[in-house]
Amino acid sequence: MTAGTICLEGGATRGVFTSGALDFLMEKELYLSHVIGVSAGSCNGVDYVSRQPGRTRDCMIHKEKEYDYYSGIRKLIRKKSLLDMDLIFDKYPNDLFPFDYDTYFASEMECEIVVTNCVTGKAEYMTERKDRERLMRLCRASSSMPLVAPMVNIGGTPYLDGGLADSIPIDRALELGNEKIVLILTRNPGYKKKMTTRAAANLYRKAYQRYPKLARAAIRRNFEYNRTMLKINELEKEGRIFVLRPTIPPVSRLERKYDALMQFYEHGYESMEERYDKLCAYLEK
Repeated sequence: MTAGTICLEGGATRGVFTSGALDFLMEKELYLSHVIGVSAGSCNGVDYVSRQPGRTRDCMIHKEKEYDYYSGIRKLIRKKSLLDMDLIFDKYPNDLFPFDYDTYFASEMECEIVVTNCVTGKAEYMTERKDRERLMRLCRASSSMPLVAPMVNIGGTPYLDGGLADSIPIDRALELGNEKIVLILTRNPGYKKKMTTRAAANLYRKAYQRYPKLARAAIRRNFEYNRTMLKINELEKEGRIFVLRPTIPPVSRLERKYDALMQFYEHGYESMEERYDKLCAYLEK
């Protein structure tokens, strides 16, 4: 195991790029001592710690109808969730695509799952070392997108998608003190998040009127994201971090087409394969 932090951006189904990249690293048995995952990145992160290449890919890319986690608009209205979160965070890990809890909990790697506290509107970096149900609740909270998924209660506090408060936790990675930081993004070079429209801002305020700090975090997300990207670009230029990004157009946030998802997964795998020697040189210097 190599001392360092691997930081994983979210992006819903864009996370298959990260899956491909991590699968290559797992095949090479390259593991870093710390992992920080946001949203879909948290799902990738726990599978990396449990050393299960292919698991995240299999959970996200499939043709079988019984594995389809997209609930649709009708269930969004009835269940307040566009995705079947029970399927993803209960049936998948405990039945259909078994998660190796034993390996995860026995690992010396430290895995932080980024969630957004709905009361404070701030990011929290949570860990779990023994409770199976709580671990999956953390992943569920980290992946619960605003407006299309319900809040997740953990210890009496409501949480949502970690990306609302900290889409790319590079500051957290720096705080951990590891000299080596590997960052896997799911957006192309130069991407900037657009300003939140007035209509979207009003929707956030109305939907989360009981949680004004959460609404504010959602509205300001583009500003914080773009500010963070400027910092990442500077750190990369200085050679302080290693960054892997997709160079082909990314899939949509809720892509459902098998071929499109598989192509983006393979792009992640091949991108890491192409830059593996440079990654090793960065980690060794």
